[in-house]
Amino acid sequence: MAGLNRVQLIGRLGRNPESRVIPNGKNVCSFTVAVDRRWKSSDGEIKKATDWFNVDAWGRLGEICQEYLSTGRLVYIEGRLQTDRYEVEGETRSFTKVIASQMQMLDQKPEEQEPEIEEES
Repeated sequence: MAGLNRVQLIGRLGRNPESRVIPNGKNVCSFTVAVDRRWKSSDGEIKKATDWFNVDAWGRLGEICQEYLSTGRLVYIEGRLQTDRYEVEGETRSFTKVIASQMQMLDQKPEEQEPEIEEES
């Protein structure tokens, strides 16, 4: 049977995207997405928690993310999970991130604030 590795997120950007070029010349754009969860506890109290996801977008998708996304924007991200491992002082550590294959902006671009104009009396 074939495997499936797919994740879909709707949330808000936690920080502005940051792009970099890796040694092989490919472009990658990284950012975080915050997804809120709400549930009712056994005593009827509404609880809320936020899950944070690291996202990498490669190539043209990364360029689009860099150009149009900013902190607080509501986005839909679809992609796959990838676990990376690294070593620190002999200890192996790992972290999981989302490799984006699709991105859709779900809110309107924030409008530039126009300066207030005061009328002379």
